[in-house]
Amino acid sequence: MTAEQFQQIASSIPHQPGIYKYFDATAELLYVGKAKDLRKRVSSYFSKTFTSYKTHELVHRIDKIEFTIVDSEQDAFLLENALIKQFQPRFNINLKDDKTYPFIIIKKEPFPRIFLTRKKLNDGSEYLGPFTSAGKVRELLGLIKQMVPLRTCKLNLTEYNIHKAKFKVCLEYHLGNCKGPCEGLQSTSDYAEGIQQVRDILKGNLSSVLLHLKKEMQQHAETLAFEKAAQIKKKIEYLESYQAKSVIVNKHLNNLDIFSILKDKDIAYVNYLMVQNGTIVQTHTIQLETKLEESDEEVLCFAISNLRDTFNSLSNEIIVPFSIDYPDKNIPITIPKGGDKKKLLELSLKNVNYYQEELKQRKRLHLEEKDESHKNLVLKELQQYLQLKELPVHIECFDNSNFQGSFPVSAMVCFKNGLPSKKDYRHFNVKTVQGINDFATMKEVVYRRYKRLIDEKQSLPQLVIIDGGKGQLGAAMESIKALNLVGEMTIVGLAKNEEEIFFPGDKDSIKMPWNSDSLKLVRRVRDEVHRFGITFHRKKRSKGTFVNELENISGIGKQTADVLLNSFRSVKQIKGKSKEELAVVVGNAKAELIWQHYHSV
Repeated sequence: MTAEQFQQIASSIPHQPGIYKYFDATAELLYVGKAKDLRKRVSSYFSKTFTSYKTHELVHRIDKIEFTIVDSEQDAFLLENALIKQFQPRFNINLKDDKTYPFIIIKKEPFPRIFLTRKKLNDGSEYLGPFTSAGKVRELLGLIKQMVPLRTCKLNLTEYNIHKAKFKVCLEYHLGNCKGPCEGLQSTSDYAEGIQQVRDILKGNLSSVLLHLKKEMQQHAETLAFEKAAQIKKKIEYLESYQAKSVIVNKHLNNLDIFSILKDKDIAYVNYLMVQNGTIVQTHTIQLETKLEESDEEVLCFAISNLRDTFNSLSNEIIVPFSIDYPDKNIPITIPKGGDKKKLLELSLKNVNYYQEELKQRKRLHLEEKDESHKNLVLKELQQYLQLKELPVHIECFDNSNFQGSFPVSAMVCFKNGLPSKKDYRHFNVKTVQGINDFATMKEVVYRRYKRLIDEKQSLPQLVIIDGGKGQLGAAMESIKALNLVGEMTIVGLAKNEEEIFFPGDKDSIKMPWNSDSLKLVRRVRDEVHRFGITFHRKKRSKGTFVNELENISGIGKQTADVLLNSFRSVKQIKGKSKEELAVVVGNAKAELIWQHYHSV
């Protein structure tokens, strides 16, 4: 849309607050913005000279403009954020945060259970959080288990079922982790009191929980129930120890949200600290990609709105490093000059700087962010260390995987120009090998891989890495010789722990410098084949697609095979057991069948 074309419709845009939407000729939503005065804001796109190429490109693509009038600037801000979340227009700020965060759920049911979940359903249950770390949630659940005896069973504890004595207390009751509501040994009011303590713990209000426990301990002591008083004292000490580990700023501070921002070209990093009752209960850093000429203030406002919404913040004060035009005038914005609030802001800035440095460090370990010249340097360095005839632009790596000595599978990953080529990754179900034999398995999969490449007339890799050392390397070389590929590519073995590289027939290994980029590349290739193989193995096990070797014995089913593996850990161990040892687990008849299968001549 040109400035002249815009002038023809400018008079139809009101001087009121609202949001505006830009569409291209295909009706794709390009951009959503907010404005105190819609006509002035939209007109600025067609009257200013922009220095940003992206803004020029946006204006050039605009074919249609729509707007929505709202009552206030705050409404415009909220509507803009909602539309950006829903449609993610290509020219708006992109929030690079697609994680699902864990919640702690207080289930809507008689005597509610409390557990971790990542799915927030509209089921009437109470969801506390979300939390930035599943580890933090498990730590909190561990604390709750120590402090508040709650049920973990899934029994339907209706008043009718309890009255009819349908249930019996379990081990958790005898361990003191539950008060036995299933047998009517705990009232609903007493259980509800425990649930309230859980809410206080999760909101960082530990002082009220400590006060309650101290009163309870005093009551037990007055009635001479010293054993129960001692148990409560242990809980108090545990909670005080947890409180000491928490980051407590000042118990007299109100609930606060602290935000800091760090810009690096088109990428912005925003850190968020949530303080409740003087304790930092959440910390999180997000990454945003700016698309137009957004100021730091605009980016920070956008991030604040998203973070407060994501983490259900009810804090009544926001701490920031500079002045922002935040639309909700009921929430004070503070730029601290000193004191505890200033220390919190400095801590947030420290976190956001650390996040950026950590991100850069992680990228240094990969080649995605490197230019072509650096990638070639790494490959040339690897070529030099391993004395390769050609630059290793095509690398493949093999690894075997099994579970408790059973269910062998293999995996192969492929790297091209130093980067993963995932379309060339391959899984192998072992076909010709009976039982667990890493050498025979490696021989089979290497033969199958390169026989196929030859048959399909595809290019061979310059470097093949066999993860597992000399034994597996020798087995792989048997297949290479059988295929007449000796000298066509370099095959090396990688010792699992030492990161030593072996060549076929050599006694001594090669050790590359531990901090060299070439060794980092080899490590990454090895780690990738481990990840790929283990993922495949887990999927196979979870789908039940493995046929246990034991199930091939006449008269032995899957259930018996599973019992044997759980008891003896591997097929190899089972083979070595006497009839008497097997009979202890599966009985005399089945023990006879298994023993005869492996020992009959």
